Amino acid sequence: MKSLILLAFFFLSTSLFGQNKRPEDYGFRHLQTIYKDDTVDILIKSKKGEEKKPKPLFLFCQGSLPQPLIKYDEQGMYGVFPFNPDSLTNHYHLAIISKPFTPLIADKKSLAEDFTYVDSTGKFSKKYLERNLLDYYVNRNIYVITFLQRQPWISKSKLIVAGHSEGSTVAAKLALSFPKVTELIYSGGNPLGRILTIVERQRANETDTTKYAEDVIKNWENIVAEPTNTDASNGDTYKATYEFSIPPIQYLQRLKIPVLVCYGTKDYSSPFNDYLRIEMIRQKRKNFTFKAYVGTEHNYFPLKANGEPNYDIFNWDKVSNDWKEWLMRQ
Repeated sequence: MKSLILLAFFFLSTSLFGQNKRPEDYGFRHLQTIYKDDTVDILIKSKKGEEKKPKPLFLFCQGSLPQPLIKYDEQGMYGVFPFNPDSLTNHYHLAIISKPFTPLIADKKSLAEDFTYVDSTGKFSKKYLERNLLDYYVNRNIYVITFLQRQPWISKSKLIVAGHSEGSTVAAKLALSFPKVTELIYSGGNPLGRILTIVERQRANETDTTKYAEDVIKNWENIVAEPTNTDASNGDTYKATYEFSIPPIQYLQRLKIPVLVCYGTKDYSSPFNDYLRIEMIRQKRKNFTFKAYVGTEHNYFPLKANGEPNYDIFNWDKVSNDWKEWLMRQ
């Protein structure tokens, strides 16, 4: 009987342990540090067997929304990075930082349909919204970079910072603010600011009787009148929208380091990236490289005839391979 009890306890313990998913189960190292009393979770992806080999840091700044970095279901894990990081790990240790006050790892069943972490009322947490600010992310990320560069397996020979969507703005301001950055990858951003992306999205959907963009511009007037307002009762705070709407071209055109700008030509922000490209040519700026993915949308999916993204054609790995080839030329 005693043996049966011990055996039952063993199987119960194994079952419970199996439910406690860890980053290591998915091939990531998990580091933590403290920034302004906030616990910051960091995932590191390295080439297997070369975790302790000194390599430069490649920091990826992800896009908007409080999504756990690791999301899983009974089929397995959803991608932490939007691309397969394996080829980049040949040359770098890749890092990605969690959103504030958002679980590092979560079962898909516990999240909203868009994989975001919400409270019992279906809203984002107040602590996340209070920190969902451009300057918070820039300063926190610089703190994390400094923390990582103290690790013996991080080489200081180079420091690559990449960002997609909202993360592109974070990456651009970080590159300007932190002189140790050696290359910047600016992906899927709007160099003239978030508010213009919102306006263009509404222009595409409005009619002469539904003037959605006019409402956005009217709200922008309210935001500009109170740019430090942190009331989050209606979603993003005025302060967040204001900070992310300051045109990142103001950061980008001051950079002297190599900059790669990538964008889909069917993205709402495409005309503004074309403008940046034309302007950098006019200024004879040789440190800028542009890569336009013709016919693709914000996340580099091509569009079907009806204008919907074709999710069967995944271009992110091609994009990241283009990043790697560009970096190898620097």
